[in-house]
Amino acid sequence: MHEISDFLDAGDAQSAAAALAELHPSDIADLLEQADEDRRELLIALLRPQFDAEILAYLSIDLRDEVIERLEPKALAAAVAELDTDDAVDVIQDLDEEAQRSILANLPPEARALVEEGLTYPEYSAGRLMGRQFVSVPEFWTVGGLLDYLRAAATSEDTDLPEEFYDIFVVDPMHRVVGSVPLSRVLRSRRGVKLVDILHEDIHRIAVTMDQEEVARLFRNYGLVSAPVVDAGGRLVGVITVDDVVDVIEEEAEADLLAMGGVGEDDLYRAVLSTARSRFRWLAFNVVTALISATVINQFTNTIAQVVALAALMPIVASMGGNAGTQALTVAVRALATKELTTANAARVIGKEVLVGLLNGMALAGIVGGIAFLWFGQSLIGLVIAGAMVINLICAGLFGGLIPFVLDRMKIDPAVASGVFLTMVTDVVGFLAFLGLATVILL
Repeated sequence: MHEISDFLDAGDAQSAAAALAELHPSDIADLLEQADEDRRELLIALLRPQFDAEILAYLSIDLRDEVIERLEPKALAAAVAELDTDDAVDVIQDLDEEAQRSILANLPPEARALVEEGLTYPEYSAGRLMGRQFVSVPEFWTVGGLLDYLRAAATSEDTDLPEEFYDIFVVDPMHRVVGSVPLSRVLRSRRGVKLVDILHEDIHRIAVTMDQEEVARLFRNYGLVSAPVVDAGGRLVGVITVDDVVDVIEEEAEADLLAMGGVGEDDLYRAVLSTARSRFRWLAFNVVTALISATVINQFTNTIAQVVALAALMPIVASMGGNAGTQALTVAVRALATKELTTANAARVIGKEVLVGLLNGMALAGIVGGIAFLWFGQSLIGLVIAGAMVINLICAGLFGGLIPFVLDRMKIDPAVASGVFLTMVTDVVGFLAFLGLATVILL
């Protein structure tokens, strides 16, 4: 990749184009993302004559739009037509309606029909994720018949077999999945063996409307390599493979991480004004929660004025509560995403976080209380901050587990909203406990 930059710096477009042709689409996407605007324009110009649409699948949404704007619709459609249906849907679904119509209008009729059908399924569903190329055969076939069919199809120009597949799906006359036969089992069996005698019946059929997170959970729980996708009537309509699920796991993890920080996936490539505008709403909401904490502090201005040492110690209580709460919140959000935290075990899981908060609160109370005593020479100040630390860490454990669980029950993404509410709770409880105890004990 550095070699390509050197060629561009030297003005050697021919060598740069030759080097680009040797790269994997993922590496080309990385190169486009790292390049500045001028160099990116040069790269797109070099790629345009024989553009590989798979590059788009690896690009961020904003950069994808930029690249598409610089390509001819017919050339782009020809490239998209070479993709598997699931990859084509993935590329097209994030484009605006005008760009979608332009590409679809230039696709071959068969490819257009498959992509349009894929776009009719709910976003983030198995229907959007599945590939439409798979191997399905009747129940009465033998291993020998299957092998002959695969060899004949591989040499045919009109074959619709996928380039790579892991399982053979056995179907009944209504095209409903009866079972599956792994390729490894086919290769180990004699030609005369019937497929119905060696198939797996306990397969996991995935409904076409199933959420992609649930699909990923099934693959993880059962160690699946591929799984059939069926419509409402149980008929086989597609297949999901493990490489698709790896992408889902990465996307979901990235989305949760970005959501917890209140930033967007494409913030790295957005214009400054657009990025600032998108983040402002989140920051404005944080101002509201901060004002609530400030209101609590304002009720104890007389206490702080009389015992100035409290002002130096207040941030410690709030900070430790926030950190402890974030630990509990992270565990709870992950457990909700993996379906490990449910109504059945919520009390036990949240109760554990409370006990962890209590134990850590007591341990830290001794340390911080001792340091406060050494600093200010007053044992009562040490007692105040020690008591506030215990109270706040207990609340941090309680609400760190409870807030995500409640939000999830309310159908609100806990990764998006939990952090703001938790920060407000730990700040308010921490300041209230600390300053309240100080008012009672010190004054």
